Amino acid sequence: MTREEKSIAIENLTAQLADVNVVYLADVSGLDAGTTSDLRRACFKAGIKLEVVKNTLLAKAMEVSANDYGDLSSTLKGNTSIMIAETANGPAKIIKEFRKKGKKPLLKGAYINQEIFIGDELLDSLVAIKSREEVIGEIIGLLQSPAKRILSALLNNAESKGEAAE
Repeated sequence: MTREEKSIAIENLTAQLADVNVVYLADVSGLDAGTTSDLRRACFKAGIKLEVVKNTLLAKAMEVSANDYGDLSSTLKGNTSIMIAETANGPAKIIKEFRKKGKKPLLKGAYINQEIFIGDELLDSLVAIKSREEVIGEIIGLLQSPAKRILSALLNNAESKGEAAE
């Protein structure tokens, strides 16, 4: 790779990192072709961009990025794939699902909404993070619950008055 190609690759990675709040780093080395294809397909269906990257280029892109990736660059050893997503727990769920069949992919680290998570042992915690849509759904459910009780009470009251009039 020439110096110019490296520079272009760093610029592309920096541009990708600039627009996202959810970045996972994983080790997918050792996966056979079929499993790798299944992983890519699952990521695509979930709206997650999966790309194998060169550690040195990603480290440089993280350095010049407006985001503070803290110690995340310390995980850039060996094979590294970057997973870029809109949903905070999306990549973690996919990694966990694939781990039911084997030991990989391994979670190296994640950057989620300006927080840094390092280490595969945090996978279950990252799966448990609620997506924006899930939180909004819960809030709507909580707000609707009292309204449903009031409406039900009013309907029951109206029905009982209707029966009393007969």
